[in-house]
Amino acid sequence: MKISILTYGSRGDVQPFIPLSLGLMARGHSVKLVDPARFQNFAEEYGIHIVPLAGEPAELSRHLNDSASNVVKMVRGLMTHAVEIGADVLRQSEQACSDSDLIIHTFMHAVGAHTLACEKNIPDIHVQLFPLFTPTGDYPNIILPDLRVRSLNRFTHELSHKIVFWTSRAGYAQVRRTAGLPKRKLYSPFDDNRLRPRTPVLCAWSPTVITPSRDWPSSVHVTGYLFSDLAVSYEHPAELRSFLDSGKPPICISFGSMLNRNAENIDRIVGESLRQTNNRGIILSGWSELKGARSNEILYMEAVPHQWLLPRCKMIIHHGGAGTTSAGLRSGIPNIVIPYTADQPFWGKRVHALGAGPKPIPVKELSTENLALAIDESENSAIRNRVQIVGQELRNEDGVESSIDLIEKYANDFYGKEP
Repeated sequence: MKISILTYGSRGDVQPFIPLSLGLMARGHSVKLVDPARFQNFAEEYGIHIVPLAGEPAELSRHLNDSASNVVKMVRGLMTHAVEIGADVLRQSEQACSDSDLIIHTFMHAVGAHTLACEKNIPDIHVQLFPLFTPTGDYPNIILPDLRVRSLNRFTHELSHKIVFWTSRAGYAQVRRTAGLPKRKLYSPFDDNRLRPRTPVLCAWSPTVITPSRDWPSSVHVTGYLFSDLAVSYEHPAELRSFLDSGKPPICISFGSMLNRNAENIDRIVGESLRQTNNRGIILSGWSELKGARSNEILYMEAVPHQWLLPRCKMIIHHGGAGTTSAGLRSGIPNIVIPYTADQPFWGKRVHALGAGPKPIPVKELSTENLALAIDESENSAIRNRVQIVGQELRNEDGVESSIDLIEKYANDFYGKEP
């Protein structure tokens, strides 16, 4: 099969599709990974055919950061960014899928990619990195508090689905007018369509972390995380090896793609907390581009593969992005989550509920005192023992193989082929 995988966002939205692409290629399929141009070199290192998309994901990160927990601002920020790049992304995506037999898509592409699949009469599959389009009464939409009534929790999911579809339709109308695109009927992959089977949803997280809901239809599957062992061969810089060898295991601090106007103050709080608790730290500056002088206690690095670094650390402090959370849990070390926006508070609560870390500290409430207390709490044996159990369970899973089995099954069913 010729398969196009459409994703957009930060590195955490792209990285899971590297092992998935390689796994599909190993099964004999032809794969195009359609993702932001920012990650073209990163993905091409693995020999994957990349179709770069317009737009700068860092701008999306700014929009989300500025919205904090304000849902209206969050939706407005997403829509503003989508409209800015919409015409180019539409053209690039359609060209990438021109010869496709199957389209796999994530959150930002859900409506557009599904509409394209309907027009081409080919199957499509939605991959979720966080629970958004899988209505359940077990918990509310990930950006809302738990309403503790199953019907109300379920309603928040159904409403968010409608909002995404309405904003997608409004956004396309705006892009169409400014770019001179033709009128088009849009379709949601999460609505029933008598002309085609229900679009399957692959939930790319571990059932250990989020238990599958009894509310879900048979088209929703929890596959396990999309990990690989590619980072094991990482060629680390000499200064990183020297720092790791020069003292006790450090704490990893990683805020990934988060861009915060108070980044320097957050960095100061982290540094003081490390000193107060007598810990060393490796600070992965990511998109914030924070830099500090190296010392015996703190090393700044732009990025290091989590899968390589975290087993060499004693714990991780992070923003609660889906990718960083999964890597932190899989490594079997305590996680301290400092959520900024979007799905991050949800993951922070899941980490605490699993017993893999203390209660999350919202970034606007972060202080030297409460971060130092969280570090001390994470040293206790109950958290350390529990997170090691969780980590082993995640390492025993093979989300890539499970996902590929389901992808092939659904494609074969759609085309009426025997397995």
